[in-house]
Amino acid sequence: MGLTRQYLRYEPSALFGLVASARAGVAFVALRGERGRYVAVPACEHVFVWDTRKGEKVLILKGLKQQVSSLCPSPDGLHLAVGYEDGAIRVFNLLSGELTITFNGHRAAVTALQYDHLGGRLVSGSKDTEVIVWDVINESGLYRLRGHKDVITQVFFLKEKNLLVTCAKDTLVKWWDLDTQHCFKTLVGHRAEVWGMALLSKETRLITGSTDSELRVWDLTYIQEVKDPDEPESKKSKGSPSPGVEENAEEDETLELDECPEERVVKCHKVGSIMREGRDRVVTLGTDRMGKFLACHGTDAILEVFSVLSEEEIQKKLEKKMKKASKKAKQNSEEQPERSVELSLQEEIQRVTNVKASSKIKSFDLILSSKEELKMVLLLQNNVVELYNLDLSTQMPQAVRVSRITIGGHRSDVRTLAFSSDNIAILSAAAESVKIWNRSTLQCIRTMECEYALCSLFVPGDRQVIIGTKTGKLQLYDLASGSLIETLDAHDGAVWSIALSPDQHGFVTGGADKCVKFWEFELVKDKSSVQKRLSMKHVRILQMDEDVLCVRYSPNHKLLAVSLLDCTVKVFYVDTLKFFLSLYGHKLPVLCMDICYDGTLIATGSADRNVKIWGLDFGDCHRSLFAHDDSVMYLQFVPKSHLFFTAGKDRKIKQWDADTFEHIQTLEGHHQEVWCLALSPNGDYVVSASHDKSLRLWERTREPLILEEEREMQQEAEYEESVVKEEQPVVAGERQGETGLAGKKTIETIKAAERIMEAIELYREETAKQKEHNAICKAAGKEVPFPVNPILRAYGNITPSAYVLEVFKKVKSSELEESLLVLPFSYIPDLLRLFNEYIQQGSDVELLCRALLFLLKIHFGQITSNQMLVKVIENLKKTTISRVSDARDVLGFNMAGLQFLKREIEAKDKVTFFADATEHFEEKKRKRKKKEKMVLAML
Repeated sequence: MGLTRQYLRYEPSALFGLVASARAGVAFVALRGERGRYVAVPACEHVFVWDTRKGEKVLILKGLKQQVSSLCPSPDGLHLAVGYEDGAIRVFNLLSGELTITFNGHRAAVTALQYDHLGGRLVSGSKDTEVIVWDVINESGLYRLRGHKDVITQVFFLKEKNLLVTCAKDTLVKWWDLDTQHCFKTLVGHRAEVWGMALLSKETRLITGSTDSELRVWDLTYIQEVKDPDEPESKKSKGSPSPGVEENAEEDETLELDECPEERVVKCHKVGSIMREGRDRVVTLGTDRMGKFLACHGTDAILEVFSVLSEEEIQKKLEKKMKKASKKAKQNSEEQPERSVELSLQEEIQRVTNVKASSKIKSFDLILSSKEELKMVLLLQNNVVELYNLDLSTQMPQAVRVSRITIGGHRSDVRTLAFSSDNIAILSAAAESVKIWNRSTLQCIRTMECEYALCSLFVPGDRQVIIGTKTGKLQLYDLASGSLIETLDAHDGAVWSIALSPDQHGFVTGGADKCVKFWEFELVKDKSSVQKRLSMKHVRILQMDEDVLCVRYSPNHKLLAVSLLDCTVKVFYVDTLKFFLSLYGHKLPVLCMDICYDGTLIATGSADRNVKIWGLDFGDCHRSLFAHDDSVMYLQFVPKSHLFFTAGKDRKIKQWDADTFEHIQTLEGHHQEVWCLALSPNGDYVVSASHDKSLRLWERTREPLILEEEREMQQEAEYEESVVKEEQPVVAGERQGETGLAGKKTIETIKAAERIMEAIELYREETAKQKEHNAICKAAGKEVPFPVNPILRAYGNITPSAYVLEVFKKVKSSELEESLLVLPFSYIPDLLRLFNEYIQQGSDVELLCRALLFLLKIHFGQITSNQMLVKVIENLKKTTISRVSDARDVLGFNMAGLQFLKREIEAKDKVTFFADATEHFEEKKRKRKKKEKMVLAML
């Protein structure tokens, strides 16, 4: 048996070059006791928290593999809920940056997240058209709401009522009663998708944004049904709704679904529209936390800000209007009947200003500071976060940009990368700039403006860099000064490729003008200084029949490979430029290629998704590999080896062995097409750039990689994925319709169920062994030592039943129901008997009652028909009721004690407990100033 070849594993080391991804929203977060300074932004699979004052990254909330799709900070400012593309929701602690809760329920990307006003519940909407309400305190799902037919775009809890409002791309706004978990009203006044909505004026007004330039405004009336005290509850629930509830659907553009009439009924009436200046669809519509300001934007770079008048301000305006009307009436000699004075919608919701950003806006957030200043943070499409201040004390408020976070990345996609010869500096170039990064600190140390860059290299010595541009120019930059030294018109078309000669005296370029040009470095006298500077001199030209896409030297400087648009690769002698070989076989043009260190092999990557490995002695094709699911964009050999990396439009980077033609490993992490990569000269680092605006650094570890193990791990991952994708089990007793269980089957829930089953199996075995041991002791007439199970010994010599409880307690609260759903019924009788034992002992009553009620619900038929379980259920009934009432008594006593302490402290300190003292004093100050102004006016 031959020796297996060992490879070393490459692991992800860092993500840099990214300020913010444009997939999810931006949000102000409270950090270090400050509001309005720190913002949370999505960054591929992570969340970055930026200090807008210093432009520094202060916190990274690390995700797994999936991209962030939604963000929502909790009302207390201590937590941040993050939704991901795979439907998972993770809640992070902003003080420590640690993950605290994970919810799995959605089958597609989370598109909307919202906390209730206390922060105890969280509602999420998704691309799978479903809405799920989560209990944050208990860390579990409450229920799933079905009804929408397209992507959910916004969700809101109502503060005063236990209601939920949702809107979606199916043109509908739905109202849900969370007590009964059903939709009792559907608003159908929109002709196209509803992209956003906001609640204003203490939740008495709803504003919706659609695909046109109109913001529709709806008045909400909460009608309380009058109760007859003599009427029994059962009769009331079956009664008809109160008069005035039914509405004309055509007149009010609403439709009310009275399948289950409610005591709380919302009447929606369209009162008008506010016209936006933008002509395209609403992308984001939102308010500040106080509801005083409303803002929205479309697919352009303008944010429109409106102010919403409070009840007091509306009353003042009405009084002024009435005074004016009465003056006019007095001036007119003829007596006219009094008209009722009303404010128009445009007077109640007034346009404040338009904020023009530097690029297209993808999301925003507002916060009203105590200094009567509105702070607006904008997340832009081009990898920029901007912060604007709006001074409300001025007559005509104008937004002023106070900070801009840009240095951490490029404005457009990075199209070329290069490593310096000492492995320390990384060059990245895009359509507008060249940046030099320090590999160890990942800080940008130089930024230089350039034209649209397509290829690049470090000049030997690492003091200058050369950039090939889309316009056919070669730009030479000095890194010490960060200045452009020289620009040459090299080609009549784009410079697609550049390669340094092995003797390091020059380089070669290939362009869209069908030319391969040879250049040499030279020192010329600079007019502005005495010293000589580096320059480039054109020495030779090789005319081709097709556009040149890629050029590469062989390491011995004898051969030059040229990739052409006709899908072939031509190989020439460098000294005489005579034709040597033609490599043909690709069906589409070869976009990238490289020659290995000893000059024996050349690998070519093509838009036909294949990589071909050729011998450079005879030009024979050794092997054709189906490498990627899309075009192969870049290919490079690892120095001093026959291993090479490929990057594709399928978001993956793969490593291959050119000798054995084996696929070694796949580096997954990018969320969009990978445009290019670069390997460090020592082969320890790989850097890659993608359409998701991120640069990723991968590091070679000392960990050996064994191919057989990799294949096995891949098969396991595929199996786990297939298990999770299986159909969800039907829950007995669950109404198949509007509501459902919040959770979903994941590999974690399956593993949790397996652990419970193993614990019950161990309990059965140990119980049987104990009986046998007791029988042996009885027969022998003396005590025989009982061998303790090693697992129980590891837990501190606990009993088998206590071990089952320990395993049960370790199941995550959010995965409990789904884990119990997977359990076969054969384990349920033992579990019920154990539950009875645990509840009698008074341990974890709340958890056990929750699990017990769920098991009774899903296995009701089998449990009731099983005679063996009748006694168990009877015992459970008695113990559960007594223990739950005890727990309730303790809870009530504690609540009464806390209320008493609160009253004592309030009486002692003469302050309102738990109230915000600053707001209290500010209000007093405002009232005093108002009083002083009135006195002065009277005087």
